[in-house]
Amino acid sequence: MRLDRFLSNLAEFNRLDARLLLAAGRIRVDGQAVSDGRVEIREFSRVELDERVLQPGKPARYFMLYKPSGYVSATEHPEHPTVLDLLDEPDKHELHLGGRLDLTTTGLLLITNDGHWSRRLTLPGSKQPKVYYVETEQPIEAAYIGTFAQGLYFAFENLTTLPAQLEILDTRAARLTLHEGRYHQVKRMFGHFRNRVVRLHRESVGPLRLDPDMQPGDYRSLTAEEVACF
Repeated sequence: MRLDRFLSNLAEFNRLDARLLLAAGRIRVDGQAVSDGRVEIREFSRVELDERVLQPGKPARYFMLYKPSGYVSATEHPEHPTVLDLLDEPDKHELHLGGRLDLTTTGLLLITNDGHWSRRLTLPGSKQPKVYYVETEQPIEAAYIGTFAQGLYFAFENLTTLPAQLEILDTRAARLTLHEGRYHQVKRMFGHFRNRVVRLHRESVGPLRLDPDMQPGDYRSLTAEEVACF
């Protein structure tokens, strides 16, 4: 909601009052004086008139979770436990996932109540690199590197994947960097070579890496610096 509308929606102010308060520099949003009524006010915004609090602002919450295998990346599911079941937090119904991992995939998952922040993670235009450790049933050949870098055509979506970077670590192990998140993308890419993925683990999203001190099922709040990565 725009700040001028927020003010005029209060019972004691009308639109003229809102304009006068803004012009006088008496309104602060998150501690900063604001004169532009077009500024967007969210549920996290603290809004003050002089020394009076008009809206305290709800705290934004950001978590890093080490997702274990066997948990669904969803807020509820009829058959499997969800990643939210791993969190000991109040008001979990307000939280949502900044991206998803398959049931058997492990690694970094981000959880928040800030929809604007999570959209910056997941919108196709963001192209945040996502790095995965992959183990396969059959040997990984050097030919995979060029094919992944060129992009693979997915007939179901009628699209070609963005260039991906593959680093072969061992006969059946590799590190894959994607810049998008298609349905079962990693498994489908290796499936192009009829090679089944037997282990998949997400190491990082953008500049944010899974905390090396965490174990499967652990979670922690993100630092201010980590939140600012996105």
